[in-house]
This record gives sequence, C-alpha cells and structure tokens, in this order.
Amino acid sequence: MKKVVIVVPAYNEAESLDAFYNSYSRFNQDNRGFDFNLLFVNDGSCDDTLDQLRELSLKDQSIKYLSFSRNFGHQAALRAGLENSVTLDPDCVVSMDADLQHPFEVILEFLGKWESGAEIVYSVRKDSKDCSGFKRLTSKGFYKVLNILGEVEIDEGCADFRLLDIKVVNKVLEFKEADLFFRGLVPFIGFKQESVEYQPHKREFGQTKYTLSKMFKLAVTGITSFSVKPLYISILLGIMASVSAFLYLIYSLVAKFYWEQTVSGWTSIIISVLFIGGVQLVVLGIIGIYIGKIFNEVKNRPHYLVSEDNLNS
Repeated sequence: MKKVVIVVPAYNEAESLDAFYNSYSRFNQDNRGFDFNLLFVNDGSCDDTLDQLRELSLKDQSIKYLSFSRNFGHQAALRAGLENSVTLDPDCVVSMDADLQHPFEVILEFLGKWESGAEIVYSVRKDSKDCSGFKRLTSKGFYKVLNILGEVEIDEGCADFRLLDIKVVNKVLEFKEADLFFRGLVPFIGFKQESVEYQPHKREFGQTKYTLSKMFKLAVTGITSFSVKPLYISILLGIMASVSAFLYLIYSLVAKFYWEQTVSGWTSIIISVLFIGGVQLVVLGIIGIYIGKIFNEVKNRPHYLVSEDNLNS
C-alpha cells in the first residue's frame, strides 16, 4: 500500500481543526489503497491550535504534528513539513491548508495523475463568482507581476496545494536558501508536471492569513529569489534619469546663450530634484533588498525552531 503524507501548515486555525479532521476522516474512510497520514505544522499559533493537535494525535495514530517556537511564516512551515515528512517514509507528499478551502477530493485527482506518471501535480485555483472583485484584481496582479519580473512561469491561480513524488521532495530539500518560494521553486526544478483545476471552498472559520501586505512581501520574495531583473530595471531608471538631466541641461544652455532667456521658476528645479531623488531611493531600495537577502544567507541561521513534536511516538 502506497503511503501518502499530507502536510498541513496551521496558524491560528483552532476554530477550523475539528471540521478539518472530520473532513479528513470522511475522506479516509475508504482509503482507496493508500495509507494516509496527516502532518500538521503549527506555525507559532497564539490560540488553542497546539492543544487541539495534541488531542487529535491521541485520538488518531495517523496524525503527527510539530510546533514552532514562534511564527516563522507559511513558507517555513511548508519547508518543515517536507523535511520532516521523509521520516515517515512516504511515497509522495501532499501539501494543503488547514482552512478547509482546499477540497480533499482534489487529492484523488492528484493521486490519479501521479499514478499515471506525473512526478509533480499542482493545483490551479478557479475563483467562484462570489469572489470579490478586489480579491480577483489583486490575485491577477500578483501573478502578472511575478511572471513579468521573474524568470520562471507560474500559472495564474497556482497555490501551495500540490503533490510531490518523494524523489522530488528529496531534490527540493537540497535547496538550502533562507527565503524559499515554493510557488516559483516547483516550476523551476522541472520533472514531469501536471495541473489540476479546482474551485476553493468558502472559508467558514477565521480570516485569511494572507493580507495585502503579506501578499506584497511574498511577491517581493518570489521575484528576488528567482530573478535579478529588478537590478537591471534600476540601471535603466538611472540611465533614464541621467539622460533626462542631460537633455534638460542642454535645453537650459541653449535658452541662455542662444535665445537669451533664463529658465525661470523653482518648479522645474524641484521637479528635477524630486525625480532624480526618487529614482535614487528606488534603486537603493532594490539593491538593499538583495543585500538583505545576502545578509540572511551568510548568517546561516536555522530556518525554523521546533519546540514540540510527536513524530517518534
């Protein structure tokens, strides 16, 4: 019987865990020839998530968990789930969220494609008509910017709901950088990949953990992890600013010596100073992000710290 480990990052999901486990139990009643195991990663939750995981693990031996000492973020939780899933000796690993928006039934489609030869099966979210226009706009913009500035093509709506063959998991774990961006890493590593479209369930408990600011940070991480295009753009901005300043200088000299006119007004001066100063700040910010990533890498700190787990019980 093939073993499937389902990695589930959880951050302040105490309200949804009972319903999540009930859905898992119904799904697992007919295991369809697979040995399913849940591996929860408690990402430093402030509510009763850890207490509930302890109770569920006592009730069901197929449930494992590990708990971070603090909140390290969703990508770190995915990394921890993959790294610790190999101790359970799976044939493949599925990652999904604990908020019940990822349907368990889609896992069967993953497994069907996996058994047919796919080594990576990833999901592509198709939003329902009930999804707000703002959510659709920001999501579309997120993937558009990633694909324009990044060097890997990411399908619009691609999520961290996916299946990885154990061979792929072992290859993913060879990447040791501090800021792993799994949505970009998966298309980057290659292997035989297939996609499955799904429509997310409506969130019934709690609120989304991906705020607009976190989405922006995730986009910056994704772009700077797989591309140096922002550095080339900063060079282009510097060249444009320099050319603009040079042309304005020529205009000022021509006006003074040939037309015997003086370029008047503080407005033009202020605009020039603000333009050049703005370009400089943007360029410094872009360079600063890359230097910050280098700083994080050379420190070589642990990607996460585990305060408790039941992997050996």
